[in-house]
Amino acid sequence: MGLTFLSSQTASTSSSIDFTSGIDGTYNEYLFTIVNFKPVTDEKSLCFQVDTGTATTYGQTITSTTFSSGQSQSGSWSSLSYEAANDQAQGTALQRLSYAGESNTNADMTVSGQLTLYDPSSSTYVKHFTAITNVKYISGATTFSIALHTAGYVNTTTALTRVRFASQSDNIFTGTFTLYGVG
Repeated sequence: MGLTFLSSQTASTSSSIDFTSGIDGTYNEYLFTIVNFKPVTDEKSLCFQVDTGTATTYGQTITSTTFSSGQSQSGSWSSLSYEAANDQAQGTALQRLSYAGESNTNADMTVSGQLTLYDPSSSTYVKHFTAITNVKYISGATTFSIALHTAGYVNTTTALTRVRFASQSDNIFTGTFTLYGVG
């Protein structure tokens, strides 16, 4: 399996990062990497949504599930939790991809991770996705690493052609988003 670079975008107080080309029938799998996402407003999660054709509403129906895992640097805290508030059951909202420990004001508190779309050009099947992101979170003198694991499907048999990354609310302060074809 190899990765083919398709495009990259860097946010700079951007309302969203939209990939509107490069997602077609060339590959059965597309990988998006996210490096050092920070929202303008602290504690606002990274999210995504998709669309079809030339549509720009980014309101496709998603069914998803999410769990988190984490540990403090000192080892005094650890967690493995189902995150019901992040799930969608035939929802059309932005799908959360991060745990919400990001900070615009603390240089160390960022999110990095990846989102994979499977067979987005299929005209027969729904479109599955998986994602994992990790946030370095600092509270007082304690540093935490918290991962959010998300999986689900976009309930359409129409080809997906667009992917939008956005902050839960407000803008994306910074972050680099890269699209690869997997083949």
